Amino acid sequence: MASQTTDNTADILQAIERLIEERGIRIVHSGVRSLKDVISSLPESVLVLEPTNGDTTLPSISRDHLLTELEQIERARTLPRARYYLDRLRRSLVEVKTRKINDINLNRWKEYKTILTDSLWLLDRRDGSGGHSSWYWGNFVPQIPHQLMMRYTRSGEWVLDAFAGSGTTLLEARCLDRKCVGIELQASVARKVRQGLKRNHSGNDTPTIGLEVGDSRTINVKQVLRKYGTNSVQLVILHPPYHNIIRFSKNRRDLSNTRTVEDFAAQFGKVVDNVTPALDPGRVLAVVIGDKYEKGEWKPLGFMVMSEVLKRNYKLKSIVVKNFEDTTGKRSQKELWRFRALAGGFYLFKHEYIFIFQKG
Repeated sequence: MASQTTDNTADILQAIERLIEERGIRIVHSGVRSLKDVISSLPESVLVLEPTNGDTTLPSISRDHLLTELEQIERARTLPRARYYLDRLRRSLVEVKTRKINDINLNRWKEYKTILTDSLWLLDRRDGSGGHSSWYWGNFVPQIPHQLMMRYTRSGEWVLDAFAGSGTTLLEARCLDRKCVGIELQASVARKVRQGLKRNHSGNDTPTIGLEVGDSRTINVKQVLRKYGTNSVQLVILHPPYHNIIRFSKNRRDLSNTRTVEDFAAQFGKVVDNVTPALDPGRVLAVVIGDKYEKGEWKPLGFMVMSEVLKRNYKLKSIVVKNFEDTTGKRSQKELWRFRALAGGFYLFKHEYIFIFQKG
């Protein structure tokens, strides 16, 4: 699709700047209507606007978004409010405003419709694109690392996943141009993940993606990172076993084989101790985990794990609750599980937690 010329861009910017200087709300409304007619007549659905500050990273902006912004200005009842909206629109066309922890352009915050900001995540199905598959029992949906990396990393930054599993985070990092190192306890699982990463490799221009076999409680994380060319990471994602709900191996070092939930939480704390020195100060550690039932009692694994992290130099930024869809094993037994819940006086798990911590 051809882009608009710089002349068209300049005309739009000049029109907005003239409207900012107008002294009557009716004149502003009339000028906005005229500008809407000009933009509506353009054949392209996307305008490639040339930033005046020379920032070549400024993305294109959709024609529909421009029209929506102009409609808001047209509804403004006072001149100061109209000028505020006009200046905001002008800045969105020529300036990039980001924070240190992500690439989100706050001057165009309305355009990030796919980035979740609510604490309740309702995800219908697991994303199967980008090489993701569901061969590994207990893996998590790619949308979770996707959202975390979009919110808490910039392009080219480093992510550490200390419970790599089927490589969900690694694959998603590659799609988002993040560098990522995973640690996986089981060598057989790591081999299969590496094969999948190789199959889905798109060329030499992809970011660094690595996977190491080891125990996340004891492996020398700094040494692992240096192997891939960095001394630290900007995001840590931890998706541990939910105690023994799924026993992933017979390895005694596997957290799914810990004897009690208390022991599980303590061992998880050792993982946090081991990865924390590699995380830059002020950056985010995210934990994805659910609870469990044991002998008729709800065991709050999530909050036990949260407590372990808070014993370290972290502060809690958010608790996200994500809907938990039926597992393959339970999908054909919904009526049976409903009966068990009624008979046992408990409620069926339909959620898990995503805890967002910031390192001090």
